[in-house]
Amino acid sequence: MSVHPNDDFSLAVAFEDGAEGILDMRPYLDFGVFRKIKDFEQFKRVRIAFDTVESDCGVDLDPEFVRAKCRIVEKT
Repeated sequence: MSVHPNDDFSLAVAFEDGAEGILDMRPYLDFGVFRKIKDFEQFKRVRIAFDTVESDCGVDLDPEFVRAKCRIVEKT
C-alpha cells in the first residue's frame, strides 16, 4: 500500500492488490483525533507504517476504514 496527500485534504491510496482510490478526509476533520490533521501542514505528513496510514501527529487510519471509505478510481 502507498499513500500520497493531495491539496484538497484527500489521500491518493494504492492498495497491494493493484486497486487505487481517493479517500476524502474532509468529512472527518471536525471530529475527535482527526482535528489534529485539519492543519494542512500536519495532514501532509502521512505515510504507511505496518499497513496503516499514519501521520506524524499520531492519527492512524485502520486499513479496513481506508479501503471502505475510498472511492476506487479506474485506471486508464
